[in-house]
Amino acid sequence: MNVALGRAGVTLGLAAAVLGAVTVVYGLVRKKPELVRLSRAYSVLVLLGGVVAFAAMEHALITRDFTVRYVYDNGSTKTPALYNFATLWGALEGSIILWGTILGGYLVAVVVKFRKRLDDPLVGWALATMLVVAGFFFFLLAGPANPFESVSPAPGYDGPGPNPLLQNHPLMAFHPPMLYLGYVGFTVPFAFAIAALVTGRVGEGWLLATRRWTLIAWGFLTVGIVLGSWWSYEVLGWGGYWAWDPVENASFMPWLTGTAYIHSVMVQERRGMLRVWNLSLLCATFALTILGTFITRSGVLESVHAFTESSIGPALLVFFSLIVLTTVGLIGWRGDRLRSPGRIDSPISREGAFLANNVLFGAFAFVVLMGTIFPLVIEAINDDRISVGTPYFNRMTIPLSLTLLFLMAVAPVLPWRKASGELLRHRLLWPAWIGAAAMVVGVALGARGVGAVLAFGFGGFAAGSAGRQIVLATRRQGWRGLVGRANGGMVVHIGVVVIAVAVAASGSFVRQAELTLEPGQSASFAGHTLTYEGQQVRDEGAKVVNQALIRIDGTGPWGPSLNKFANGSQTIGTPSVRSTLTDDVALSLIQVPDGDRTSITVRVTIQPLVIWLWIGGAVMALGTLLAVFPGRRRNPIDPVSAPLPGARAGRGPSGREGVAPRPGRADVDDERDAEEVPV
Repeated sequence: MNVALGRAGVTLGLAAAVLGAVTVVYGLVRKKPELVRLSRAYSVLVLLGGVVAFAAMEHALITRDFTVRYVYDNGSTKTPALYNFATLWGALEGSIILWGTILGGYLVAVVVKFRKRLDDPLVGWALATMLVVAGFFFFLLAGPANPFESVSPAPGYDGPGPNPLLQNHPLMAFHPPMLYLGYVGFTVPFAFAIAALVTGRVGEGWLLATRRWTLIAWGFLTVGIVLGSWWSYEVLGWGGYWAWDPVENASFMPWLTGTAYIHSVMVQERRGMLRVWNLSLLCATFALTILGTFITRSGVLESVHAFTESSIGPALLVFFSLIVLTTVGLIGWRGDRLRSPGRIDSPISREGAFLANNVLFGAFAFVVLMGTIFPLVIEAINDDRISVGTPYFNRMTIPLSLTLLFLMAVAPVLPWRKASGELLRHRLLWPAWIGAAAMVVGVALGARGVGAVLAFGFGGFAAGSAGRQIVLATRRQGWRGLVGRANGGMVVHIGVVVIAVAVAASGSFVRQAELTLEPGQSASFAGHTLTYEGQQVRDEGAKVVNQALIRIDGTGPWGPSLNKFANGSQTIGTPSVRSTLTDDVALSLIQVPDGDRTSITVRVTIQPLVIWLWIGGAVMALGTLLAVFPGRRRNPIDPVSAPLPGARAGRGPSGREGVAPRPGRADVDDERDAEEVPV
């Protein structure tokens, strides 16, 4: 039953997506709005197909139906309920089910949001684009990544269960869905960008229509990345939270280009500039989500030749290439309409800062992309295995990160068009003093190295600048002043600063040692006292846990363990971390008592301020939530076809949606300029 139900859901989703895309495109070309309006029904059917497939697979996992190939390969009767549920996205085929289901949800949400504008060609082409993307992923489920193949297991068969590392921490149930909500969410603004290029309406209307969709997708991706770092820190036991692993980089690259777009879009909304930048950044963000899926899901990470043996690898690569070629072709086709009606008057201005922001984030993404794919390209050409490690990434990205921190401090206080020296001195005085004080504090606490000291200084500088704007907003409007994209963005900036300082501190002051302890023995390391109390072994069904009980400074006991899973041949360690606001003490068990040996060997990693990484991530999530809601000064304008807010309509180079910047208040260097910076 599960096989039949799952196949029915996949077939329904594929048929609805393909027929919907063809019907909508035909209706748009033939100017038959009644056909375009059918996108509403097709979108619901796509979602229904995804939900049916999702429910069928979950039912198969819960009932341990080993006649379903995916359950046969990944399920087990010994897997605990939470991880059994999360097994759906623990392997390739299940993760595609999740992608298709979430995309169906976004499709229906777009139809509901623009239900009164389905006749608008911009909305129609956007829905057609989303249906094409949905059709591709349901095609994968129907063929190359079919999870509903039928098998005949032997009597008494019990599957291997998910990868032991994927059933070792509850974050596994939340981290991947958050990433996918971000990945798939960028389909919405991408689809409207393609629609704007197809219709020639490359002004500012499509930006307003997708502003919140972009923020929501970016927020989910941010939370997913932070949760992934937390999972790595709590599960892998190497004492870190970011290793520039290709899987980490696959999610980080679209985050970088998406962040650049969220900033850059303000220039187009305000002055009609950077149109090519914005379209390119948005399309690059979506393309990088597909490239990241190829890198992490095609098998190319085990061997660069694996994608030739995998049926999904070539399909993802072809789809990525089509996205890039289509985007470049459309931008080239509409080149004459993408000329900006204005220009940057001075590099010391809001526009100049955002352009520099684009260049830096673009360079950052390029550095990460090269470090990620270069070893794969070399292996494909020469069959030589090389690795690009942490030193390369640190050497290349630390200068970019510090420059971005500095720009984060300066950009919020810059006015549009041009800034005077007196204005900058007035607005940057107190943030600069805060930055200088942060550098002194960092050095006093033991920060060493130019990068670490500058991270403290620029972090304080940026925090002071963001705090200044928040104070001005709350002084005028109370705490309601925090709601809205501008000041919600400043809350996000503070979260970024908290993370940056935590990374600098934990990287500069990390201490690590391996200690061998007998029962009852204590040892001191880096100002902390560890006492080994004894060993505890317990059978939890899915795994046998060999745990050491250790007190840290009299607290605890804390229990690092080595776990032997019932269906696994390897032993997996689970660290135990004592977190405080000042430092973390992470314990990873290396060796347990065996035979006549009664001692244990434990790796102790002490890092300051690690908990502030997760606090900073929570602050960023809060800031994104505040930015999604409209602020007090909301313009009641048509979100699809309206011209630039704060501008008078005019025929610019686009011929249809060009705008002329409004003179007067928009260009006055007053304190209000500092309230209009995006996330």
